[in-house]
Amino acid sequence: MCTSLKGQQCISITSTSHHVGYCGLRHYRVSQRYQPVSPAFIRTFQCLKPSTRLANTEERHCYLFQPRHDLSTFARDQRNCLQSTPPRTSCLQSVRFYGKALATEEYPIVTATGIRHVLRKHNIPFTTGYTCFVAESPFVTKRKKTVTAAKKDFSLYINMTTGYFTCLESGVTGGWNSLQDYLEVVPKTRAKGAKAKTAANPDNGRETFSSIASLSNVKTQGQSEVADDAWKRATPIKETDTTVLSTILSNLGAKHLSHDSLDKLNVRVDVESGSLVFPWFHHHDNRICGVKTIQGRRTGKNQIEYQEWSVPKCGYYNLFGCQLGSADTDEVILTASELDVIALRQGLRNSKRNTMLLALPKGTASLPQEILPFLEKYRKVILWFGNDMRSWEASKQFSRKLNTKRCFFIRPKEEHPRPLDFLLLGSSMGQVVSEAQPVNHKSIVSFSELREDVHRELSQAEQVAGVKWKRFPQLNKLLKGFRRGELTVFTGPTGSGKTTFISEYSLDSCMQGVNTLWGSFEIQNVRLLKMMLSQFSQLKLEANLDNFDEWADRFEALPLYFMTFYGQQTLKNVTETMQHAAYVYDIEHVIVDNLQFMMGTDATIGVDRFRQQDAIIATFRKFASANNCHVTLVIHPRKEEDTNVLQMASVFGSAKATQEADNVMILQDKRLSTQQGKKFLQIVKNRFDGELGVMPLSFNKDTLCMSTPRTPRRKKVELEKQPVESSLNEDSTVLPLV
Repeated sequence: MCTSLKGQQCISITSTSHHVGYCGLRHYRVSQRYQPVSPAFIRTFQCLKPSTRLANTEERHCYLFQPRHDLSTFARDQRNCLQSTPPRTSCLQSVRFYGKALATEEYPIVTATGIRHVLRKHNIPFTTGYTCFVAESPFVTKRKKTVTAAKKDFSLYINMTTGYFTCLESGVTGGWNSLQDYLEVVPKTRAKGAKAKTAANPDNGRETFSSIASLSNVKTQGQSEVADDAWKRATPIKETDTTVLSTILSNLGAKHLSHDSLDKLNVRVDVESGSLVFPWFHHHDNRICGVKTIQGRRTGKNQIEYQEWSVPKCGYYNLFGCQLGSADTDEVILTASELDVIALRQGLRNSKRNTMLLALPKGTASLPQEILPFLEKYRKVILWFGNDMRSWEASKQFSRKLNTKRCFFIRPKEEHPRPLDFLLLGSSMGQVVSEAQPVNHKSIVSFSELREDVHRELSQAEQVAGVKWKRFPQLNKLLKGFRRGELTVFTGPTGSGKTTFISEYSLDSCMQGVNTLWGSFEIQNVRLLKMMLSQFSQLKLEANLDNFDEWADRFEALPLYFMTFYGQQTLKNVTETMQHAAYVYDIEHVIVDNLQFMMGTDATIGVDRFRQQDAIIATFRKFASANNCHVTLVIHPRKEEDTNVLQMASVFGSAKATQEADNVMILQDKRLSTQQGKKFLQIVKNRFDGELGVMPLSFNKDTLCMSTPRTPRRKKVELEKQPVESSLNEDSTVLPLV
C-alpha cells in the first residue's frame, strides 16, 4: 500500500478507490480492510505538502497532513464516519514544487493572535518581543526554577509575521506548521513515557521532533565541518606577512584598519586568493559554524570591485562580531559589512558606550528572518549603512522588519559615509552614534525635517534615479533606472514577446543584486527558467550542454525566486505570497504575468470585470507603496486591428490601470502590419521625469535575448561610463558580466 516514509506521517490516497492508511514508524490500518475516506475524516486534516510518489503506481500520491486531533482519536473518528459518502478526488490536489520556489498551498494565514492562541492552548508561557514571541522551549529539558534556568528555558523564538521558529538552546528550527505538528501530534502518554529519557538525553526533544515533523533544519554538524576546514586553511593575522596583509587591505580600501583590530576579531587571511576571512561563531561557544570571505580589486582611482562568498554556500546566516561585546548590553549597531564593524570597533575604542557591533550577513541586500531572534534582546538598534540611496532605502526597509519603535539610524549626510570611510575623516564616531535619530516620526512633517532628504535627492540624482540597466542602455535614457516603490504597466500584442522581453528586463536588474520575485501564470516555471538561463548565458544551451553546470551554478546565485502559481489564481493567494516574500526575502521587484489570470476565478463570477480589475490595480499599487517594492504588471491590450499602433488607451480595462501606474511600456510589433516591420519598446508614461520615447529591439533566436549584443568595444565603453561602486553596501556579490 505505502512505501516506507521513516519519520513521516502521511495518508496514502488512490485516485480511484479513496483508500486510506497511516504509515509512520509502522503501517496502520483502520480495520481489516481499507475503508472509504469520509468527508469528515478528510476535514480532520489539513494538507501540508506532497511527499514522495509511491512506488509502482501511476496515479497514487502520498500527502503529508497536519492532524487536528490526537492520534488516539483517529480510529474512533474514522469508525464514526464510515457511513458517509466518499469524497471526490478534487478535494486533494498535488502542487508542483520547483527549486527556490515559494509554496502556494492555501495555508491558514499566520497571525500573531493565532500564535498566541496555540501557545496558550498548550500551556506554554511566553512573552511578546519586538519581532518574535519568546516562549518556553518544548525541546529543552526543564530545569529547576532559578532565574538563570528560566531565561534558558525561554529559548524558543517564534516570528510574529511568518511563524518561523528557532530554539537557540537546542538548535531546532522550522515553520509554524511544523511546530503545530509537534505540539498537537505527540500524544501526552508518549510525552510522559519519554520524560525520563529526555532528562537523561537533552537532545531527545529534538530527535522526537525530527522523527514526527518534516523540518528544513540547518544541518549544523555537516556545515560546521565544511566551515572548519575552510577556517583551518586560512592564515592567522599574526602569522601573515605584513606586506601581503597591507596589499590585501589596500585592495579592499581598508589600509587604515590596524592589524591588531583584525586580530582581536579573529579575522584571518587567505593568501592564495588575496582575501580576508571572517568567522561566524556559534552563539553558545566558540565553535566555527561558517566563514565569509571578502576579496577586493582596484579597477581605477577610488574604484574598488568587491567579491564575497560564504561557507556553507547558502541557507545559513550569522552575525559577525557576536563573539565580542558585553552580554548585558541592550544596544547594538548594525552595519552592512564586516569591514565596517572593525572600523567601528577601532573608532569607538576610547568611547565609554557599551554597544554591540554586528555586521549583517547579506549587507543591504536582505535581512534574513533567521537572524531576528539573535537581535531580539536589544532595546535600541542603530542602523549605519552609508550615505548612498540604496543604503538609505535598506535602512527604512529593515527598520520595519526590526520594529521601528526601537530603531535609530545615522542620517545619510555627505559627512556621514559608511563607518570604514568615516574613519578616514578623523571625526568622532561616538558623537555621530549619539546623534542617531529615531525612525518613527510624526504624521505631519515640515520642510525643515525633510530638508536633508530633499538635498539628497538633488545631490545624488544618479542614485535616486535607480539601478541602471546594462543590457538596455537606451532604456536608461528614457526611464533613468529601476526604482523601488513604483508600479509599471506593460502591454503588447498577443505573441509579440512580452514574456520574453520582461524576462530579460527583470534578469538585468536581478544580476545587479535586485531581489526579484516572478509570478508567471501563463507559462510554467521550468520553461521560464529555461528561457532565462539562455538569456543569462547568452548561449544556445541546447548546443552547449557541456557548459550547463557552469552557467547553472552562476544562475543559482542570483536573488531570484518564483511563485508556483500556474493558471487562474485568486488575488488573495497572490498578494499573500507577495507579502510573505517581501518580508522573508526582502523582495525589491515583483513581476506578475499577467493580470487577466486573476480575473476569471469562481470567486469573481458575477462581478463587473472593470470594477474587478480596478480593485486588483489598487491592491498592487498599495503593495508597491507600503512595501517599497517595484511591481511590474503585464496586462493584455484591447482587441484592435493589427495595423493599429497601440496607445495608452489600448490597455485593457478602465483608465485606472494607466492612472495608478508610474510607468507604462508598450511592446510595439510592426511585423504584424508590414513584412519589413520591427519590434520596439515605447514608453508612453514616465512619472519620474516625464521623458518619453522608443527603444528598438532585436530578437536573437539562439539566446532568446532582445537586447543589443555586447561587443568588446561596448563593454569597454560601459566600464568607463558606469564604474563599479566602491562600497559593499551597493552590491555585496559581484556577478560576472555576460
